[in-house]
Amino acid sequence: MTSTTARGLPKGFRLLIATQFCSALADNALLIVTIALLAEHHLPGWWAPLLKFGFTLSYVLLAPFVGPLADALPKARLMTWMNGVKGLGALALMLSVNPVLAFIVVGFGAAAYAPCKYGLITEIVEPQRLVAANGWLEVSVVCAALLGTVLGGALVSPWWLESLGVQQAVEVLSWAGVADLSALDGSLCVLLFVYGIAGLFNIGVPESGARYPSSAVHPWRLLREFRRDHLTLWRDRDGGLSLAVTTIFWGLGATLQFAVLRWAEDVLRLPLDRAAYLQAAVAVGVILGAVVAGRHVALSQARQMLPAGVALGLLVALVARVDSLALAIPLLVLVGAVGGLLVVPLNALLQHRGHSLLSAGRSIAVQGCSENASILGMLAAYAALVALELPIVPLMGVFGFVIAGAMLALMRRARRDSPATIAASDPG
Repeated sequence: MTSTTARGLPKGFRLLIATQFCSALADNALLIVTIALLAEHHLPGWWAPLLKFGFTLSYVLLAPFVGPLADALPKARLMTWMNGVKGLGALALMLSVNPVLAFIVVGFGAAAYAPCKYGLITEIVEPQRLVAANGWLEVSVVCAALLGTVLGGALVSPWWLESLGVQQAVEVLSWAGVADLSALDGSLCVLLFVYGIAGLFNIGVPESGARYPSSAVHPWRLLREFRRDHLTLWRDRDGGLSLAVTTIFWGLGATLQFAVLRWAEDVLRLPLDRAAYLQAAVAVGVILGAVVAGRHVALSQARQMLPAGVALGLLVALVARVDSLALAIPLLVLVGAVGGLLVVPLNALLQHRGHSLLSAGRSIAVQGCSENASILGMLAAYAALVALELPIVPLMGVFGFVIAGAMLALMRRARRDSPATIAASDPG
């Protein structure tokens, strides 16, 4: 096992967190900037969830292949390459490529990036430290979402777009014949710079030294192996339960990201740049919940967090009824905190079972496929309902009650099934 820091986590773990943070920061800011691009081009509102749909599509289509790829190549090196792919997607937006197609490119980079970062954690962190490590990782993910949303909001704000420096830079580039640029292209340049910083951090991330038997490269054989891996993880008692919870959670989270933006604009009457900041309240809550879970919830106690999923769904339905900004902010923080308490222990349990049953890359690929298929389904349903002009308040209420009902069903399943044995090394 890799030597560890004073806090019990491996050397290089902080650098892994830093590179993941910068890459995710740019991803989240890019979404806000591209939504502003859609408005600039006068495209209808239902195009916004299609951006995330295109991003997530790569996760699902590439799921059978990115796991073996992550296991076959040095993970830190592959992460560096995938940051470059994300940068190409941002560059495509500057070149007026269809925004959904550009997000498919970014999603391709993210799809191969995910099993690398999660796989490295399961390889270098001992099982008894997985909840704590996941707590740090989720804090970095949510901090990136929080600050990425803030950065995206700033990059589409009138203050930034009308600033003298941005206008002059756009005029110089346009005069030089680079393209017919707008102020939002200046925002995209900033995000390209952030992707570059993430790539520099990647260079210093150490390898775990873990090696796996070579997988066949024939696509059909990889698909058959992926199907077998999928069934193995879903049929495992703890693996299947934790995978079901995280699948529901991330589907809800992706949909809520757009629902909160529309709810803030329609109900609270906030412009896009301020509505984007409101998402930060959820992110702050998730950070708080993740920190508490990382410190106080052992791996063997993960199942006990299922009631938080029911509370999460009911809170989403409650938030939809609020029309006061002063009340909305603490409620959104509470939504995030409950979500963090739920997802961090269940995600750690899922990683532990997946690593035991399969391998780091293969188990994360199965997890990514399931969770992102949920995102695709929920986003497609949300986009359809928006296109039908369903008001946002009942729409959020329906989503919240459906989530609460699904979590109740999983709680009944957990009571019916006896828990699988957790590794003896877990002191919890």
